[in-house]
Amino acid sequence: MSNPLIRTRRASRPGASRPVREGGTRAVGNQRDAFFDNAKYLAIVLVAIGHAWEPLRSDSRTVTALYMAVYVFHMPAFIVIAGYFSRSFDARPDRVRRLISGVLVPYAIFQVLYAVFNRWLYSDPEVPVRMFTPFWITWFLLALFIWRLTTPVWKTIRYPLPVAVAIGTLAAVSPYIGNTLDLHRVLQFLPFFVLGLVLRPEHFTALRRRAVRVAAVPILCAALPVAYWAVPRLEYAWFYHRESAQELGVSTATGVVMTLVFYGCSALLAAAFLALVPGRTTWFTALGAGTLYGYLLHGFLVRGAREWGWYDLGPVEHPVWGPALVTVTAALLVTALCSSPVRGLLRPLVEPRLNLLFRDPAPRRG
Repeated sequence: MSNPLIRTRRASRPGASRPVREGGTRAVGNQRDAFFDNAKYLAIVLVAIGHAWEPLRSDSRTVTALYMAVYVFHMPAFIVIAGYFSRSFDARPDRVRRLISGVLVPYAIFQVLYAVFNRWLYSDPEVPVRMFTPFWITWFLLALFIWRLTTPVWKTIRYPLPVAVAIGTLAAVSPYIGNTLDLHRVLQFLPFFVLGLVLRPEHFTALRRRAVRVAAVPILCAALPVAYWAVPRLEYAWFYHRESAQELGVSTATGVVMTLVFYGCSALLAAAFLALVPGRTTWFTALGAGTLYGYLLHGFLVRGAREWGWYDLGPVEHPVWGPALVTVTAALLVTALCSSPVRGLLRPLVEPRLNLLFRDPAPRRG
């Protein structure tokens, strides 16, 4: 199985046996599925914008509300798609090779690159390279590697989603898990990966119905005033899923309730987001093939912008135009990072060919 952030395989297309309708999700021939490519691109744009908003939160309640509303669903939607395209993983040798070369090795490469970058950025030669403690955004690749390895388990047990929710909830109220492998996030985001595993093409077809798409608009719009109300009342670190409830200052019982509520809100908003994703080919559809590049590379620019003083420039400090400028800039930069020229240049880092690392596949019988 290839990396879901890079390739959208025809076998996983929703409604492949049905005729194509306007806004539908079926692909033709060997073309990629436009719906999933569109969804991945729009999700990665939201990820980059969210990271770019972080330095602006302390100065604007509105920016913080937007930040919280986006963080409720953008990674859950991304992870659901990753789970959906992991359904065929069965630990077959060729799929394990692709998992190692497409997920684990890029994780290791960018762990080193970010450590080197931070040493240069902060003029600190003591910044360590920690392979078992993901750096900021690299956590997702390590989590994806772990989640996908467990796919045969979820395909075997009878009630995978309730079990995954139970595991994620227990992790949310377990303060002693520690930072190794970023297990808090691995376990707390696990239900969204398993949700993707249990979804079928017909579920996405249902999501594309006109009534669902119409209902998605007020659902997403309602998230903004709710988030604005919650800004002074709720710690937005809840949406990172990287700490326990006790570390966030609530009791175990309250943590269980809040985690389940957040799971429900995230699933609802992720569904609303996916319902509004265009199903037809658009100008940005081809960029969906490069979302892993945008994801891994935009962190250098976001971290650098803080240290290089870009947020101290006059236009950025404006209370209205500053956030708008940051939003547009982040969207344009991550779009460029997903483009074909960048992918062609940096493919050895993001999609390395490691044939010498693996044994030759056994010849097929018959």
